[in-house]
Amino acid sequence: MLEWVMKMLMACWRPVQRYAHKGTEAADRQDALLWYKDLTPHVSGEFSIAVVQANALLEDQSQVESGKFGTFVGIYDGHGGPEASRFINESLYYNLQKFAEEQQGMSVDVIRKAFMETEENFFAIVQSSWLTKPQIAAVGSCCLVGVIWGSKLYIASLGDSRAVMGTLSSSSRSSSNTATATTMMGGGPILAVQISAEHNASIESVRQELVALHPDDSHIVVLRHGVWRVKGLIQVSRSIGDVYLKKAEYNREPLLARFRLPEPLRRPVLSAEPDFHVHMLRPQDKFIIFASDGLWEHLSNQEAVDIVHSHPRAGIARRLIRTALQEAAKKREMRYSDLKRIERGIRRHFHDDITVVVVFLDHELLSKGSSSSTSISHYTSVKAGVDN
Repeated sequence: MLEWVMKMLMACWRPVQRYAHKGTEAADRQDALLWYKDLTPHVSGEFSIAVVQANALLEDQSQVESGKFGTFVGIYDGHGGPEASRFINESLYYNLQKFAEEQQGMSVDVIRKAFMETEENFFAIVQSSWLTKPQIAAVGSCCLVGVIWGSKLYIASLGDSRAVMGTLSSSSRSSSNTATATTMMGGGPILAVQISAEHNASIESVRQELVALHPDDSHIVVLRHGVWRVKGLIQVSRSIGDVYLKKAEYNREPLLARFRLPEPLRRPVLSAEPDFHVHMLRPQDKFIIFASDGLWEHLSNQEAVDIVHSHPRAGIARRLIRTALQEAAKKREMRYSDLKRIERGIRRHFHDDITVVVVFLDHELLSKGSSSSTSISHYTSVKAGVDN
C-alpha cells in the first residue's frame, strides 16, 4: 500500500517537462499509453481511431473492418479482465461474415446470430477452463457494434458503450460547405443524436426492467457505495461473458467468494441479447462517434460532437481522448502533463481505458452503394489493443 501511494505521489508531483514549439501530436507521443491512427479510409468515407490504457492490462478492445460487407466498427469494453473483450475482438466479425455470406447480405438477424455465436463460444472456453482458471467465469465485456451497409446503419449494443451521430440541423444544411479531410467541419449548428441503447444499472429504466424480469428477487439491484449494481456485483445488465451470473454451475467454488451469490442462481440475471437500432443514413448525417464508457464519463454527447464538428478530421479521435483526459485531470486538481506520466494500473484511479472511433460519412460513396457491391476490392482492417 505504501509503495502504491509513493508511486502515485511521484507521478503527480514531479516537475513539469516543457515541450516548446511542438504541436499536439508531439505532446500526445509523450503518453506511452496512447495509441492512434489519425485518419484512414473505409469504403464509405474515413475514420479516426485512438485508445488510451488505464488498467494494468488493457481491457478495451476495438476494431474497424471495411470491405465486402460494408464498414464494421466494434467497441468491446471488458471488465474483470481482458479475456472476454479479446475473444470478441477475434471472433465477432468472423461470425458476422459467416452469417452474412449465408444470407447474402446484412440484417438485424445476421448481427444477432453473430452475437449469440460469440457468446456461446465464450461459454465453451469458460467450461473448458473452469478447473484450471475459474476466474474466467467472472470476466465479461460490453459490446457495441456499428455496421454501415449501403445506405443503412445498424447499431447493436450490450452494456454502456455509446454511439452518437453528428447531424446538421435544418438551419445549417442550406449554407454548409462540404468538409474535406484537411479542413474544419464548419457549416453551423450540429446536433448530437445518441443512436445506441445503454444497459447500466445507474439508469432508472434499466433498474425497472430488471425488477420486472425478477419480481421474486428483492436484491436484483443494490445501491452499494453510491453506485447501483446488479446483485450488488456489476453495473451493466447485458454483456458477453459474466457466466457466473448466467449459469448456476459457475457461481460456486472454486470461484472466489466475492463473486459468489449467497443464494442459488434461479435464472440468468444478465442477458446477451443486444438492443438494435437501424437508421437510414441521410445527407445531413455527417459522422458517428463510437466510444467506450470511459469517454462519456468526462464528455457529454453534445460536447463530443461539437469537438468533431469544429476541428480537422485527422487526429480527431485522439483529440477527443485528450479532452477527456484533461477533464479527468481537472477533477483531481492536477495537470494533464502529470496525468500522462502515471503508469498503467495506478492510472485506473484517475480514468478508465478509453476507446474512440470517429467514422466520417461520404454520401457520394454511399449513394453509389459501394458498401454492398460484391466486386469491391478495398479493405481496411484496424485492431487496437490486441497485444497489450
